[in-house]
Amino acid sequence: MIRIAVLGYGYWGPNLARNIADQAAYRLVAIADPNPDRLALASRRHPGVDVVTDPAEALGRGDIDAVAIATPPSTHYPLALEALRQGKHVLVEKPLAETSGQCARLIEEAERRQLTLLVDHIFVYTQAVRKIHELVAQPEFGDILYYDSVRANLGLFQPDVNVLWDLAVHDLSIINQVIPARPVAVSATGMRHFEGVENTAYLTVFFDRPVIAHIGVNWLAPVKIRQVMVCGRKRMIVYDEVEPSEKVKVYDKGVEVDRRANPESARKILISYRTGDVWAPHLEHIEALKTMFGHFAECISNGHQPISGGEAGLRVVKVLEAAEQSLRHRGQPVEISSGTVNG
Repeated sequence: MIRIAVLGYGYWGPNLARNIADQAAYRLVAIADPNPDRLALASRRHPGVDVVTDPAEALGRGDIDAVAIATPPSTHYPLALEALRQGKHVLVEKPLAETSGQCARLIEEAERRQLTLLVDHIFVYTQAVRKIHELVAQPEFGDILYYDSVRANLGLFQPDVNVLWDLAVHDLSIINQVIPARPVAVSATGMRHFEGVENTAYLTVFFDRPVIAHIGVNWLAPVKIRQVMVCGRKRMIVYDEVEPSEKVKVYDKGVEVDRRANPESARKILISYRTGDVWAPHLEHIEALKTMFGHFAECISNGHQPISGGEAGLRVVKVLEAAEQSLRHRGQPVEISSGTVNG
């Protein structure tokens, strides 16, 4: 049994603690949060679990094997690094860290100590994204042409990260999973309508092959929208996270291009449109956090690299770093570093 502590019991921490408590592979040992009211709530929900105000108190305990970090992004790196140094496996809420250099340092520490480092890229563990990953890999889907998403709602405004780091990170983690291509450059635009950070932004990602991704994120929308389109040469997918039942729909639609080969019409292109069936694949009703924590336990037990391990977290942060540079220069494209942790 994996003895685990949750660091942070604000917005996301209660969901982590609940899922840990529900799984036989874990024993929830401690919850840390500086807010006494949050700790009182944690005590009511998890009687018998130690509650402390200082995360260091949990990190220093010898009866804890792993930690789940759900604290503000600026604290992810120091807490995760100290946990690894204390010999504990780490699950950390997105983003992995604030810079690619910090991400690389965490990956190196985890590898050196042979510990599991998993980033809570929660959408990667949804049944919908797992199904999309399966569908786009089939020859019947064809090469992916574009990824387009809108992720909007009214709030929640974050004090220490802008809307790209809060919402676009989800799409970047999904792209990592479903598009077999490497991001090479980004262009980002956004606006601060109030004091603080950008609350509205648009991100375009360019790849090392003919595929493009466009992500619109917004904290100022009157309705909650979570919609993704993935277009292949033969089929197309619409993924609507807000849809209660048929979250994924597959469209047997596309464009047929006939390039005439004879010299007189060499430049003439005939385009026809193909319309076929639409269907919604069956998705099991399994909470993504349950799947993620099951995967975390398996990786700890067998030493396998997680689906959303440190390298996945690093790739996402590299795109976000480049997006920040582009944002400061009104959308000027910025190249993404291709270097890995080991060069």
